[in-house]
Amino acid sequence: MKPPPGSENAGKPGYYTVKPGDALIRIALDNGQSWRDVAKWNSLENPNRIEVGQVLRVVPPGVDAGAVTAKPVAAAPKVESRPLDAKPPVAAASSPAAASSSAATGTPAASSDEDALAWGWPVTQSVSAGFDEQRNKGLDFAGKPGDPVLAVADGRVVYAGSGLRGYGNLVIIKHNNTYLTAYAHNRAMLVEQDQVVRKGQRIAEMGSTESDTVKLHFEVRKLGKPVDPAKLLPAR
Repeated sequence: MKPPPGSENAGKPGYYTVKPGDALIRIALDNGQSWRDVAKWNSLENPNRIEVGQVLRVVPPGVDAGAVTAKPVAAAPKVESRPLDAKPPVAAASSPAAASSSAATGTPAASSDEDALAWGWPVTQSVSAGFDEQRNKGLDFAGKPGDPVLAVADGRVVYAGSGLRGYGNLVIIKHNNTYLTAYAHNRAMLVEQDQVVRKGQRIAEMGSTESDTVKLHFEVRKLGKPVDPAKLLPAR
């Protein structure tokens, strides 16, 4: 039997072995990357198709993968336009693979201040459910349909769609080489993939897609790993 693609890299730093139920958007999000970059680095002709046991590169080629946990590795994206009707792929696995991305150049980050962000709050409402590493990988905010959802810092939209199971209409913003933020269960999304956004900009309307109540589920990912947003957001 022919071994899965990339199996010679199994277990190496900077590589991920596909498990049952995996989807490209989830793999990319959990590694602080985007599906287009991961697809490009692995020469995936069809991003919808990844197989169990396949080993994917999840850091840019030429980067020291062993340093990933200590320092961000993806370069800042370049501005580029895309058609408004461009649609991301949908995975054949249990979770659809869909996400957009900036075009990473594969050069290491040069700034020593990548972690320094001027954070803001995504909504005006108070927190209705706090961070729990096992049960809630972000903060929840209850609200009314149509309440504004705001970008918490400057960045670029790397995904706007409904391709990740359990998140409903989802917006993901990449702020720098370290941080991504995710805004889930929106009624409407007011930004498109690859769009540059500014702190405080209205990016979505609160809703209840894939949720039994109207709420915003908000996550902060540091190098792909969920962290407690309450420790980063300013006092108010």
